[in-house]
Amino acid sequence: MSKFPWIENYPAGIPAQIEGPDYNSLAEMMEATCSENASVPAFSNMGTAMTYAEVNKLAIDLAAYFREVCHLQKGDRIAIQMPNCLQYPVVLFAALKMGLIVVNTNPLYTPREMEHQFKDAEVKAVVIVSNFAHNLEKVLKKINIEHIIITGLGDMLGGFKGWFVNFAVKHIKKMVPSYSIPGAVSFRDALKEGRHRKFQAPQVTADDTAFLQYTGGTTGVSKGAMLSHGNILAHTRQTRLWFNPLLKAGEQDVMITAIPLYHIFALSVNCFLMWRIGAENILITNPRDMKGFVKTLSKTPFTLMTGVNTLFNGLLAQPDFASVDFTHLKGTIGGGMAVQDFVAKKWEKVTNSPLVEGYGLSETSPVLSCNPLDGSHKMGSIGLPTPSTEMAIFDEKGNKLDVDEVGEICARGPQVMSGYWNKDNSEVFFEGGWFRTGDMGAMDKDGFFRIVDRKKDMINVSGFNVYPNEVENVLANHEKVLEVAAIGVPDKHSNEVVKVYVVKADESLTEEELKEFCHDELTGYKRPKYIEFCKELPKSNVGKILRRELREKEG
Repeated sequence: MSKFPWIENYPAGIPAQIEGPDYNSLAEMMEATCSENASVPAFSNMGTAMTYAEVNKLAIDLAAYFREVCHLQKGDRIAIQMPNCLQYPVVLFAALKMGLIVVNTNPLYTPREMEHQFKDAEVKAVVIVSNFAHNLEKVLKKINIEHIIITGLGDMLGGFKGWFVNFAVKHIKKMVPSYSIPGAVSFRDALKEGRHRKFQAPQVTADDTAFLQYTGGTTGVSKGAMLSHGNILAHTRQTRLWFNPLLKAGEQDVMITAIPLYHIFALSVNCFLMWRIGAENILITNPRDMKGFVKTLSKTPFTLMTGVNTLFNGLLAQPDFASVDFTHLKGTIGGGMAVQDFVAKKWEKVTNSPLVEGYGLSETSPVLSCNPLDGSHKMGSIGLPTPSTEMAIFDEKGNKLDVDEVGEICARGPQVMSGYWNKDNSEVFFEGGWFRTGDMGAMDKDGFFRIVDRKKDMINVSGFNVYPNEVENVLANHEKVLEVAAIGVPDKHSNEVVKVYVVKADESLTEEELKEFCHDELTGYKRPKYIEFCKELPKSNVGKILRRELREKEG
């Protein structure tokens, strides 16, 4: 068998290796792409669009403010804490032009989580949406932030629309709790001040750190993955090659971006890759408003979409979703969590377009592998390693395993981080630079990989390994189940047993009905011993189900 069997299954025209760096920094890449697409829309939100040239000009103004007024220096850390809105790319690109290190921060973080991240990263400045400024106020005395810029959700929407959105969010929907942060500057004032300053860009290289991308804490205390300009530039080249089967010369693609841009998936694929190919990003600020989301889809001819399994499942459950015009949709990519077979099949049936799964982590920029986008995907698989990426399965001692043997997925490539910020990285890599993902999986004879589950989520029933993904996949096929999560709970006879939390799609569903269904689909030790019905499952802001919180609930 070939050392890299996946290469034989690459779509036609996709090389095994990416070429050398085409730019020295992300700022250089952004400038070059802007000149090619100056007058076309780059980002749209709530019906307002900004062209490539407009985004770039605003970013230069803000970068001038950072340098000349805040006196920030290359390498200083700046936190961006906002949902999907037009301000995000402006702040992001300004920071990268300045050579700052971006610390993407979930706006829904609690004060405790904010304090940990800002202290750990030694953040010097923060740009935050006013909705969450009250939480920042609670930790200001415990952290050392010198510059605070606050923006309203409507600040970039222009005219009456922008004023009305800010008014409605604050006074009608009551979504901006009161806060007092003396010395904070408004986003619009910062832009205005920077507009009158001359910006002189520092020299930034591919080796310079661009992001401290925190892992989100879904498996414990969050850590900052150090991603360089070179990591993201390599990732952009890799994914651009992978998207080639879907791209047509002279045609502008339209990407639906419901995943928050502060998340590594949307940051790299929706933001940087789409910028590089000259696409338009439709930013969805609140994808949990499914009815509003479907309305946006109905108004927008779109060609590409990314998301997570729970997002796709939620959309499919909306009565009006099937009436959306999908004639322009070329493909949908799922990541962040396993895409269930049931959801992928239903999505393809409704949209007449495939939903393919990819795989990656914050530590890997993120994509390591993806199913081919030419129609040759394997359902239930996370696909083939992208160009210049190696993946292999290892045992606990660092030995490579054979085809179809289950072990830890490890990878190496130009998109893999150098390590965690201010942490001991001795256990993060195996010898030879193999990054340990912490995910259990296997590779088949064709080089396609599949995930079995997270190592830490594995359930041990009398010495047998039970993978929650498998149990969840089975129960998700029951027509009366909307969502399901499986965890292990202590048992004096079996060490652990399986417990599932189920959100009903039909209120008539009973525990006995589910147990009977599992009896025919799962072997004895994999069957849930306990079933608990609930109204909703705990999720991250991206929509990933947080099994950790369910385990904590069980004590």
